[in-house]
Amino acid sequence: MSTIQCVHCQKETAALTEAPYPGNLGEKIHASICTHCWSAWLTQQTMLINENRLSLINPKAKTFLREQMNAFLFEVCTEKPEGYRPEE
Repeated sequence: MSTIQCVHCQKETAALTEAPYPGNLGEKIHASICTHCWSAWLTQQTMLINENRLSLINPKAKTFLREQMNAFLFEVCTEKPEGYRPEE
């Protein structure tokens, strides 16, 4: 298992085994995001889809999620959707 210096958590930790997203963005994620932070993004993505009632066949929803993914992973932006209430 290889390790990387993750740009999101700033730790040297386990690297992803392959690009989790197509294209240049996927290669950038593969080269600089650890498995833990990618998993955290998937949790955040699920919350965004559910809270914003996104349809993944809608191109605008896909664009929104791509922008949020980029912000979450590389700008360390973790804003919650308006009206979000965590489970108790």
